[in-house]
Amino acid sequence: MALDFSNTPASVWKNPVHWLAFGFGSGAAPVAPGTFGTLAAIPIYLLISDLPVPVYALVVLIFFLAGVWLCGRTSRDIGVEDHGGIVWDEFTGYLVTMFLAPEGWVWVLAGFVLFRLFDIWKPWPIKTLDQKVKGGFGIMIDDVLAGVFAALCLQGLVFVLG
Repeated sequence: MALDFSNTPASVWKNPVHWLAFGFGSGAAPVAPGTFGTLAAIPIYLLISDLPVPVYALVVLIFFLAGVWLCGRTSRDIGVEDHGGIVWDEFTGYLVTMFLAPEGWVWVLAGFVLFRLFDIWKPWPIKTLDQKVKGGFGIMIDDVLAGVFAALCLQGLVFVLG
């Protein structure tokens, strides 16, 4: 069975803004692009995980602000509001999830699972934001909030198990 990349706009491979919004191309995965985008965020997390807390927070803020522009621009350019392949928001949401997480692959994996759970499930108010808020900010904010929910659960696990 051949993989079908026909849902990926050709501009992803030609336009650096689209390539970034599509998570360095990870969002072009023909199945579960959000999951692949979150997987692609793990190396970024590992690169920044040892930064001092204020610097880590600043990097996440920069990812968010850049994402509002990248995702909004890409959505407008390709004519699809919140295309499934746009995964910069997953990058940012995962980095939010991992804020203050302890070291170790168990926590990296737990953060991954928790973030994907909240990003897919979209409990209130995440679902409301996803449905009502449009543009680049709308694409980003529901994943950031999913990251906050996941981070709270992760820290709860750290408290109980750690």
